[in-house]
Amino acid sequence: MFALSVAKSMMLDSFYKNCLVIGADSMSKLLDWTDRSTSVLFGDGAGAVVLQKFNTKEFNLDDWGVLSTALFTDGKYYDILKTNGGVSTNKTVGSIEMLGKEVFKHAVEKLSSSLLNALKISNKKIDQIDWVVPHQANQRIITAVADKLKINHNKIISTVSEHGNTSAASIPLALDNAVLSGRIVDGNLIAFQAIGGGLSWGASLVRIGQPKNI
Repeated sequence: MFALSVAKSMMLDSFYKNCLVIGADSMSKLLDWTDRSTSVLFGDGAGAVVLQKFNTKEFNLDDWGVLSTALFTDGKYYDILKTNGGVSTNKTVGSIEMLGKEVFKHAVEKLSSSLLNALKISNKKIDQIDWVVPHQANQRIITAVADKLKINHNKIISTVSEHGNTSAASIPLALDNAVLSGRIVDGNLIAFQAIGGGLSWGASLVRIGQPKNI
């Protein structure tokens, strides 16, 4: 979500026409393999999307592309999901430490609220969303958010069972799966949502694909 927001801002403020947004994580390097509360959850992965800028005066693009992004961070939740190392702390990579019940509670609340914020910014409603591509943290969180927002489960793209929680890579991996399988097509309104350590979280609404009149 942060990379998508930065890419959009850079393209709006410059002459760049194309931007490659990459999400990649090698979570296995951060795992304590004796800690079953984290080692069985995370995986390694990478994915990318291409953003392309079009002239909005030439084409009717008011309802296309990255429509809204709502981003949040709050350091007071740092201890519930963190790594216990780092160059500036103990000069080691460290390993992931997570308070599972606390993460679940905050994930459901914050993923839900950030999506509602993104909808408000873009003047959209829940039932206008064609697909939700969430951060593939775990299936319980994905399902709980859908239930909280009353989103039809058939609109949720879930691939966590195939690759685990690949962190920054999980949304592009899920998106790729949905596009290749023919579920997501040009013109669909997609909701992305993610949460990570820090805590940091956010959501974005994107009208995906090339405009049909180009």
